[in-house]
Parts: sequence; C-alpha cells; structure tokens
Amino acid sequence: MPRKIAAGNWKMNGMQSTLSELQRLEDKHGDADIAILICPPFTLISACEDTPFDIGGQDCHAAEAGAHTGDISAEMLADVGASYVLVGHSERRTDHGETDALIAAKSKAAYDAGLIAVICIGETLDEREAGTTLDVIDAQLAGSVPDTADALTTVIAYEPVWAIGTGKVPTTDQIAEVHAHIRARLQDRFDDGSEFSLLYGGSVKGSNAADIFGVPHVNGALVGGASLTTADFSPIIAALEAA
Repeated sequence: MPRKIAAGNWKMNGMQSTLSELQRLEDKHGDADIAILICPPFTLISACEDTPFDIGGQDCHAAEAGAHTGDISAEMLADVGASYVLVGHSERRTDHGETDALIAAKSKAAYDAGLIAVICIGETLDEREAGTTLDVIDAQLAGSVPDTADALTTVIAYEPVWAIGTGKVPTTDQIAEVHAHIRARLQDRFDDGSEFSLLYGGSVKGSNAADIFGVPHVNGALVGGASLTTADFSPIIAALEAA
C-alpha cells in the first residue's frame, strides 16, 4: 500500500527561532502512524535532525559536486541529515526555468545520494482552461520521472500551479481525475506503480483536508504556508491519520 505522507514545504521561510514550532508539532504528532516530512530551508536542515520527523531539502543540483556557486548537491543534503528532496516544484520550474529533463537529472542525483525524490507536477491555469491538463501531466511524468524510479525512491506530488498559495482549490472530482490518471500511468510504466505515494498540493488547509484525503489515490499532501505553524499543520496531519 502507498505510504501516507504529510509533507510541509517551508519554502524561503524559517529562522533558528522557527524551530520551536517543530517541538510543538512533536508534542502533538511525535508518535503519528503516518510519515511527517518537513522541508525547511537548507540552513535549518541539520538543526532538525533530532526530531522524529523525516527531513527533506527543497531542491538539489543534478551534479555531485563542482563549480556551481550557491547550489546544493543531493549528497550535501544527505550529509546534513535529509532523507528526501523536492524536485520540480512549480516555483522552480517558473522562477528558474527548470525543464523536465533537468528535473529527471535531479531525481537521479537524489537516488544516487540515497534520498527519496518528491517529484512535483501540475498544470497552469491557462492549461487547465484549455483542457490540456492530462496532456501536461503525461508530458511531465514522462519527462521528469526517470526510468529507474520505484515506489521506494519516488513520491509524486500533483500541484496545480493555479492553486498554489491562491486559496483556489480544484474540486474533488478534478483532483480525483488527475490522481487516477497519474496512478494509471505509473502502473503502465512501473511494476510497482500501484505503490507510489501520490500527494496533492495547492491551498490545502484544515478545513478542506478531510475532503481531499477522501479522494481515491490521494495518499497525502504537500503543504506550503499552512505547514509553517503547528496550529495550521496539525489539523491536516490529523485528517490524514483519520483517512
């Protein structure tokens, strides 16, 4: 069965003082029977090592090392205690022009470093309104997910770009259509395609989490702003535990 995962992407937020939130989260969910993944900025990863949660990076370079000023390799993430890394987030695709081929290369780098790659895919509003959502998903799955991927090394996060940080959320029918499509494509391509964890991301909050987690093939969430405080993240975790 796919593993349930509540993942929090802190993005470019968080200082040493923010770590007190992890203690609050541990007090409430330290013995959770689902995976809780926190992806803080690189500066805080090593400080999160002693928590009971899985820790991930927000990106990695495709190269193992070299003249890449300001970049972080997958090996560096593993060295400071990370076990996961996000790749292909829409903000990286948009702000940094990342291609599917580059994301696949980053995923391979993650595997080589012993990290689990959380590969993000999703359509823009223009693509949704043009009726090409599933075509976009097919292209991103084919181009971003390496042939060497498997359910132990790879998580797929569906994040419609138009829903990230906007408060807009697809209907449960729309989420169901895309997640079922992703599952079918993974099953067509990989022997263990039915075991990949599929996360939904995009304006997930305590008030809608239960409905989202009730959708078939939704095995968790990749949460942005709502993961920054225990008050906001805890209800999402509780909803996933109950799903």
